[in-house]
Amino acid sequence: MTAMYLHTLTGPVAASEIGLILPHEHIFVDLRGPYAPDYAQAKAEDVIQLMQPYLEAAWSAGITALVECTPPGVGRNLVILRRVAEITPIRIIVPTGIYREAFTPMDMRNLEVDTLANLWIQELEEGIEGTHIRAGFIKLAMSDNGPTEIEIRNLKAAAKASRSTGAVIASHTTSGAIMQTELEVLEQAGLDLHRFIWVHADAEPNSSFHLEAARRGAFVEYDGIGARPDMDGQVDFVLALIKAGYKDHLLLSHDAGWYEPGQPGGSPAGGVRGFTTLTKEFLPRLRMRGIQEETIREITIHNPFNAFALNS
Repeated sequence: MTAMYLHTLTGPVAASEIGLILPHEHIFVDLRGPYAPDYAQAKAEDVIQLMQPYLEAAWSAGITALVECTPPGVGRNLVILRRVAEITPIRIIVPTGIYREAFTPMDMRNLEVDTLANLWIQELEEGIEGTHIRAGFIKLAMSDNGPTEIEIRNLKAAAKASRSTGAVIASHTTSGAIMQTELEVLEQAGLDLHRFIWVHADAEPNSSFHLEAARRGAFVEYDGIGARPDMDGQVDFVLALIKAGYKDHLLLSHDAGWYEPGQPGGSPAGGVRGFTTLTKEFLPRLRMRGIQEETIREITIHNPFNAFALNS
């Protein structure tokens, strides 16, 4: 059997080395987009000053790995992230890919499917931006009224890159209808839907869409924990998938952080949300509703590892 690893900023990590994994968070993100002055630029020391206490709290809460979900288009900055990785024992996974059309850099707008796929394959297999740091997954995003033609191109390129490398595709998707379109495009492109994560599934209130995605093989990610007001509703979503037999398709995270250039002190509007609501509030609610520790371990450790693991 081929050994599987998480590919992190500080090297590959085996399943035996890892505990609880947060599959959707942000350390550094620039939502002003690639056309803003000084896009994606900041001093690493400033980012560390803001984010280190939250990373320390996460480590103390048992978090061992964090998936940094900022792709090109909204501020992926490898230099800053490498510096952050030096000051925390939490292993950090970074993406290749691209954000939705409105945030697509000009030099990526007109690329053909094969050209884009090959760029992503290179970042997954060789390294990002001339380094030996390999991307750990492919991050995409769909417009709220999408997918647009460019986003469909991105899906096709991601499917090709995933088929070549085994990397999972995680796509920001705010509705069940858009998710259905994505799955159709990806299946037609030959993707095994077990290599797809429906990011922000808890933004879709109709849980029948969640069940459909899981039934078709996708991971269903409830990643607004601590951000959405109805935490009990999110618990209900989790219980419904478990009851239907899809516990191995569940992922849980916060979509929290983050340092944001252009904001005073880098703190986003409303302040930084930390990375501990899952362990301190959400998992206790699952336990109160009868979910056993073995199932919690599967959802928070095994599922995200299986989602993001790649060959050595």
